[in-house]
Amino acid sequence: MVRVPKIDPRYCCFWLRIGRSNIHGWGLYAGQDIPPNRKVIEYTGEKISMTEARRRRNTTYLFVLDDRCMIDGAVRGSGAELINHSCAPNLVTRIVKGHILFMSLRPIRKGEELTVDYNYDDTDETMRCICGAPSCRGTINIKQPVAGGLIGQSS
Repeated sequence: MVRVPKIDPRYCCFWLRIGRSNIHGWGLYAGQDIPPNRKVIEYTGEKISMTEARRRRNTTYLFVLDDRCMIDGAVRGSGAELINHSCAPNLVTRIVKGHILFMSLRPIRKGEELTVDYNYDDTDETMRCICGAPSCRGTINIKQPVAGGLIGQSS
């Protein structure tokens, strides 16, 4: 059964829409202009333990909440799970009192795809980035500086 993406308006502070993304699959788009430094949407879903998260490792929509829990956006997600990665994002993630919030980094124009830097660390499996940003680093992983250069692969 194919899951049809949807937005739960209870978790949105602006009008948003779903559309096909040039980055990957579905994306979330601004349905109106969004000012900087504003809450845009909350990431919701099923709260699960790290043990359960390891069991669901192939699930696309797992988001780390803290050192004990993750949120699986594939189960009761708000629509924020459709936000794609970019090396030049227009959103930033903030975790406040157990809530995962996406905040605007700059003014976002109506029709612009909402993006965030996933900030995968260099210990995760290296994932190739296809965001298309002029400043694309080549991987979704953050490259950590080390003596003699950077670690992490570029593609």
